[in-house]
Amino acid sequence: MLMRGYARVLESLLGVVVLGLIMSKSLEKVGEVTHYFTKISVAVVDLSANMKVGDRIAIKGMTTNFEQTVKSMQIEGKDIEEAKAGDDIGMKVDDRVRKGDIVYSLVE
Repeated sequence: MLMRGYARVLESLLGVVVLGLIMSKSLEKVGEVTHYFTKISVAVVDLSANMKVGDRIAIKGMTTNFEQTVKSMQIEGKDIEEAKAGDDIGMKVDDRVRKGDIVYSLVE
């Protein structure tokens, strides 16, 4: 609600549609975090949909909420460019995640 208020103020000042830009992304679940390695900032993710390096994702949970671009993925220590539903992947993450956090693909 507060975000919409700010968006409307910006729209009136700038004369552009801001609210549509803020809310233009939709989330599609692609997996769930099953483990997190703190020292190396790597999450193990059980995928429920396909994902590839370069995809824009959001990771959300009780205390987790951030977006990032997938920079690298591995399966059993081997770098991969693309993974499919059912794969368990290791993925470098920009912030701390927790078991049970949900990984979403950001769709424009």
